[in-house]
Amino acid sequence: MDVRAAVLGHPVAHSLSPALHTAAYRALGLDDWEYGRHDVDEHELETFLAGVDRGWAGLSLTMPLKHRALALVDHVEPLAAAVGAVNTVLVAPAGPPGATSGGVTLTGTNTDVYGLVQALREGLLASRPATGAGTGPAAATTAGPDDGTGVSAPAPASGHSAATGSEVTHALVLGGGATAASTLAALAELGCTSARVLVRSLDRAGELRAAIARMGVTPELVEADLTGTDGHVLRELAAADVVVSTLPPRAADPLAAAVGRLTGDDAPSHDALPGAALPGAAGTPDDARPAPPRGVLLDVAYDPRPTALHTAWAGAGGVAVSGERMLLHQAVAQVRLMTGRTGPVGDVLAAMDAALAAALDV
Repeated sequence: MDVRAAVLGHPVAHSLSPALHTAAYRALGLDDWEYGRHDVDEHELETFLAGVDRGWAGLSLTMPLKHRALALVDHVEPLAAAVGAVNTVLVAPAGPPGATSGGVTLTGTNTDVYGLVQALREGLLASRPATGAGTGPAAATTAGPDDGTGVSAPAPASGHSAATGSEVTHALVLGGGATAASTLAALAELGCTSARVLVRSLDRAGELRAAIARMGVTPELVEADLTGTDGHVLRELAAADVVVSTLPPRAADPLAAAVGRLTGDDAPSHDALPGAALPGAAGTPDDARPAPPRGVLLDVAYDPRPTALHTAWAGAGGVAVSGERMLLHQAVAQVRLMTGRTGPVGDVLAAMDAALAAALDV
């Protein structure tokens, strides 16, 4: 009997998940597994889940379904409950062991946090001096544009201490949506000791505040102008070891343009970048020109590829990690959970990485 899995969302036609999961199934020899996509909005999710039977192994959920699913599955794993987002639904038979018919039990979990951690580790590894670099896609990158691995990694600038895979001193998160909560959980796993979240409106950050309370983390939430006209925001970007943009596709383009202007002789002075000081902002004095960034950027958006922010960041001398790296690693975790197969991880990851590159026409 064929085993089914799929990604649900609205819109979902652009999803790369079918290519990733199908490659993993072939690498694992699961020729009777198939992975599709279904355009499902928040109002249709309950009906879709009601029709899931024992022929299903699991579902990947993208926007706008991650929060809605919390109330519709039978069980929610602690991490998903804490961040307030389910991106994976696991399907298991209900009833006594060995039964061949009957209903199913749906368990909601979250692999976005794992994906964020692994993508950030690639960038953190690439930010180390060449003498300390490891192996793998991130370590293999060189100065210049993204070479197809999703990580653009110039050598660390003199005077800026590169973060390591086990230490993030200061992190900056852009945006206050559902992915921001998962990002804070990932940063906590990486040992981050100081995180600030810049949001466009504190009034609309209620769900993020609730997630922060559930997780027990203590980031600062600050209302900020993310259009690139505020010099204080640009100084924060330069001072951070890690910056994660959770802004929607193209929403960071104005900020990217401002970052791009920091690298030339015509870079704007402080007087040309007005703005009220951000509470507790770290970085250079108010009368100093913002410096180009030198930390690690993960832009969770991956359309277009590369994003304007990725390009500007790498051009300014920082390490930029593309959003598809997070997508790849969270999909690896989904495959493990849905199939129950834990290895050989290297072969599966290589197959999925190749499928991702082909889907993106690298």
